[in-house]
Amino acid sequence: MAAYIGTATSRVDGAAKVTGAAKYAAEFAATGVAHASVVTSTVTKGRIVRVDASAAMALPGVIEVLTHENRPPMAESFEAYKDEVAPDGSPFRPLFDDRVMFNGQPIALALAETSEIARQAASLVRVEYAEEPHETDMFRRRDAAVPVKDPTNPIEALFAPPKVRGTPDKALAAAALRHEAEYFVPIEHHNPMELFAATVVVEDDGKLTVYDKTQGVQNVQRYLCSVFGMEADQVRVMNPFMGGGFGVGLRPQYEVVLAVLAARALRRSVRVVLTRPQMYALGYRPAMIQRIAIGVAESGTLDAITHDAVTVTSQYEDFHRQETGWSGLLYKSEHASYAHRLARLDLPTSCDMRAPSAAPALFALESAMDELAIALKLDPVELRLRCYSDRDQHEDKPYSSKALRECYREGAEAFGWDRRNPEPRSMRDGRELVGLGMATGVWEALQAPITVRITLTANGHAEVACATSDIGTGTYTIMAQVAADMLGLPLDNISVRLGDSSLPQSPVEGGSWIAASVANGIAATADALRDELLRLAQGTPGSPLAGTEPGDVVLMEGSLVSRRDATRAVSIVDAMRQGRVDRVEQVRSTNPSPDSRAHNAHSAVFVEVRVDEQLGVVRVTRVVSAVAAGRILNTKTAGSQILGGVVWGIGMALHEETQIDHRFGRIMNANIAEYHVPANADIHDIKVIFVDEQDDSNPLGIKGVGEIGIVGVAAAVANAVHHATGRRVRDLPITLDKVLV
Repeated sequence: MAAYIGTATSRVDGAAKVTGAAKYAAEFAATGVAHASVVTSTVTKGRIVRVDASAAMALPGVIEVLTHENRPPMAESFEAYKDEVAPDGSPFRPLFDDRVMFNGQPIALALAETSEIARQAASLVRVEYAEEPHETDMFRRRDAAVPVKDPTNPIEALFAPPKVRGTPDKALAAAALRHEAEYFVPIEHHNPMELFAATVVVEDDGKLTVYDKTQGVQNVQRYLCSVFGMEADQVRVMNPFMGGGFGVGLRPQYEVVLAVLAARALRRSVRVVLTRPQMYALGYRPAMIQRIAIGVAESGTLDAITHDAVTVTSQYEDFHRQETGWSGLLYKSEHASYAHRLARLDLPTSCDMRAPSAAPALFALESAMDELAIALKLDPVELRLRCYSDRDQHEDKPYSSKALRECYREGAEAFGWDRRNPEPRSMRDGRELVGLGMATGVWEALQAPITVRITLTANGHAEVACATSDIGTGTYTIMAQVAADMLGLPLDNISVRLGDSSLPQSPVEGGSWIAASVANGIAATADALRDELLRLAQGTPGSPLAGTEPGDVVLMEGSLVSRRDATRAVSIVDAMRQGRVDRVEQVRSTNPSPDSRAHNAHSAVFVEVRVDEQLGVVRVTRVVSAVAAGRILNTKTAGSQILGGVVWGIGMALHEETQIDHRFGRIMNANIAEYHVPANADIHDIKVIFVDEQDDSNPLGIKGVGEIGIVGVAAAVANAVHHATGRRVRDLPITLDKVLV
């Protein structure tokens, strides 16, 4: 039987999705469900003086309007509202008190017999505020930004700024050439297709089944138990399908709290569905001001680099990631310093968004490297090769694998980089200026503790179960592929259960760590299952496998087969019959062993743009992304992940920007009509190359690909725009006014 790992296998859940059989959080049936509509604040900071719900309550079909004054009990302490990935600070407590901390904050919940009546009722609720002065402009709060603290959360601890190396100020002053510039990335919002929603079903025994849009069902379950003082067996959270998360679903969002709050108040099932504008209060990629200074030797190698960043967070939590140290993973520099400060604004807490920190940080770093190449009259690829680092300089340790040189070579060859005339404005096609740009990408290759259960029945069917989520990336499919190969069964004989808090333990799905974590968890559990089957098979008198060790046996085509002699085999059916069992089940937990090496995925992105010389309209006409990410489990779904990341990177470069009217602290384009993202007409030829890379960080040699696809794309576009027009744009997005000025 041919192997499934490494093949272009179609999604095993594809038919369910295209036929509508796949159910999402707002689609699960519940008898007698009440519908809820959220009332949000129209001011940015202050207190609620009075809520008048009389007009709403007079509407036929309205059940109740919940506010901070009449809601059921909730936990009092901020600590009770912390979740698995919460940053340091005091988490937002929905409908807790009269305090308004950001525009669009949920302040009431209208409950009715139909969703239409609930929405109308919400529109009739009148609120009186005692308004206070607010600040939502990070440039006005820039000087008051505070240095990031040493985090207490272990997740946050992964993102502490790196330590200073050498004496960067002296090295910069003595450098043969120095480049210094400031770069800006605005607030961006995730905008997944599926609206955030929660359906809470009150079961006959009073227990709650919660269908929530989330990237971590067990994280949400623990959070709800903490907030409402419930035992773990009283709440089951499910999310078998998710219509996009991109990081905004890592933390429990307020819709699930409000849905449970309402269900406890009414003692009946409740559904809450947020509107698109309301989702703009859930989290966002923080705006980022970066200042980079690089000192270069005459040979074109780096003497020193300093990278300082200011990012946005809320007044009540300190969200941040490691924004500034990516250069230490890519380019040799004896002297380096990194600083990161937070601008606290009257906004919701910022959050992870695809390739958090790396996507905006590499825009600045790779733009700066391009500017250096021009100043040195060096090819941009050549400069990066001269500065190439074979070690993680932050901790002075080698990489488990780093095939970035091969990414440069294969990407450049496929793109036709050697045909590039280095002179800006030197290439054109009719009235369009043609520009070619490139950039590097880097992301972490992480693996997290996870538990997997496999149940094998005598008819040759296996069920693989884990509480992890599939946020649209293809987790169902890779789990089935790995299980099929490890168990020696056809893909059709594998079923996968996930997205259920009652299943074996899993972390939230994010950071590109789930593929490696769950795949290696399946492999370990399959080995345990093989060992159990071998024990049963060896119980047969005269067994062909008598005396063989577990490591000498492989599961293949429905049988246990000796690796040394394929004629020595026992079918799984016979082994189970001999053991008088009709099913065999194993549960195994895997925890990655500490490793003294650095673990990263890498990419080289090459972009062609065409710019209308008269109108300034920029089109990205060709992209080649060469990615080194260890062993690729599924070339089709992994390729789709990189394609999606490239499209998002184009959007980041040319389209995306959350615009706030700072007079009111209100987002002006909180919808997908005015918040611009790439459409079909904006996307042309994209080629993805997976560079061969062997890695032994985990048994299957896997690195995740969810994030690496976007990293470096915005910089490559900006560098191509400069090559086409001679204009350097350091603040995103690159709109036509910036090209024409």
